[in-house]
Amino acid sequence: MTLDEIFPRVKTQLVDALGADEDDVKLTSRLQADLNAESIDFLDIVFRLEREFGLKIDRNELFPESIFQGDPKLIQNGVLTADGLDELRTKMPYADIAKFEKNPKFELIGDLFTVELITKYIQSKLNQKV
Repeated sequence: MTLDEIFPRVKTQLVDALGADEDDVKLTSRLQADLNAESIDFLDIVFRLEREFGLKIDRNELFPESIFQGDPKLIQNGVLTADGLDELRTKMPYADIAKFEKNPKFELIGDLFTVELITKYIQSKLNQKV
């Protein structure tokens, strides 16, 4: 499936899960900052996406919470190190981190979780299933 085929289905699930306005759910929309998702919503989003696409999704694979569990090799003074950025690329290959790399403050990592990230993740899962 293409991103253009997947996006409307992801959008529908996000609108339902978050009570968001359809016009607000764009590929560039950030889950927390733009769509007001809270951490509890991530579980509901995963459940809805599993059902919609017939996939088994490990929540920590889509929303990896434990990437940086206080490892000083990965984060120093609130900023991701080169090793931290490598870890991010490994754990989230479907994330576009180009902008984040310019200012890799840990507090900004939530901005990586966009509708596009979810759509690309679903596409990668569907491609693995084939």
